[in-house]
Amino acid sequence: MSRAFVSESDGGFQDDDLPALKIPLPANAKNYMTPEGAAKLKSELQYLLHTERPKIAALLSRQVSGTDSADQQTIALSRRKLREVDRRIEYLNVMAGRLEVVETAGQDRQQVTFGASVTVADEKGTTKVYRIVGVDESEPEAGRISWISPLARALVGAGTGDTITVELPEQAVRLRIIEVEYL
Repeated sequence: MSRAFVSESDGGFQDDDLPALKIPLPANAKNYMTPEGAAKLKSELQYLLHTERPKIAALLSRQVSGTDSADQQTIALSRRKLREVDRRIEYLNVMAGRLEVVETAGQDRQQVTFGASVTVADEKGTTKVYRIVGVDESEPEAGRISWISPLARALVGAGTGDTITVELPEQAVRLRIIEVEYL
């Protein structure tokens, strides 16, 4: 991060205070993503680099130089926001560097792989649809599960009509695969 807007008297700021960047992937693993997820990641990175960060940096520069009347608390908040944006940029750069877009065209339509939308039924007959996506694309509440999740790992390789058992923290769950689709 640029130290251009950090004064020596700013005792609240220390690069060493930042925790290590947490990457939610296994060591040396690729960042598998759907084409849509990869486009979203790249779009966010470009927005932060070319719009959000310059806007915050300019505001902070005006505050520090006295062009904008700002108290120390307001300046500290701007510095914190700039650090947060820089941290997000750092994370997105790491994830983009490990990015591998997975195209699902031509996939075996009966077997579950990355990108598949899988309809499953539990032992009570309740059905749910899950799509296996990248770690930054996952939204379990919306049925989008990360490829490293226990459920996705249990589904990958199975096919229509198969029954799988997923070991979840609270219990083991048996699911029957009703349908495999690739969108």
